[in-house]
Amino acid sequence: MIVRTERLVLRHARPDDLDDLHAVLSNPLAMRWWATLPHETRAETEGWLDRMIAGNAGGSVDFVIERDGVVIGKAGCWRVPDIGYILHPDHWGQGLATEAVRATIDAVFAHTEVETLTADVDPENAASIRLLERLGFHRTGFAERTWHIGGEWKDSFYYALPRAEWALRQRG
Repeated sequence: MIVRTERLVLRHARPDDLDDLHAVLSNPLAMRWWATLPHETRAETEGWLDRMIAGNAGGSVDFVIERDGVVIGKAGCWRVPDIGYILHPDHWGQGLATEAVRATIDAVFAHTEVETLTADVDPENAASIRLLERLGFHRTGFAERTWHIGGEWKDSFYYALPRAEWALRQRG
């Protein structure tokens, strides 16, 4: 599956995406809010990429984000209905994450039966919270100490976006 936006191409991952994805997944700034520590080796990223490729073969709606022929991140649902996204910091602040996540939401609702997308966000990740809320997600809950990453406990805000609300936003 390929999704095109004004500035991006969202597509399923391929083995030749390894170097570009490693540049994202090994970047400490990009990985600050991710569920794992930055990747230390290409082999670690290769295993992650292999799982992403296998997930797409199994029906997940998960994309790499390509800009001008370079993979700069990922957006999608490795496991529906949980949406996730990451972008290399060189591309922050340009509206690209919003553009990619909006296109991903459209693709998930068009190609799955899921009725509500969900997201788990660190309460300190203000940029991601703004992105989700701008796209119509609403907070549904909070939990303490949900992720233990690098010796540090993280909390979670939970968000949801029902299909019907997304459809209304697209019409209005």
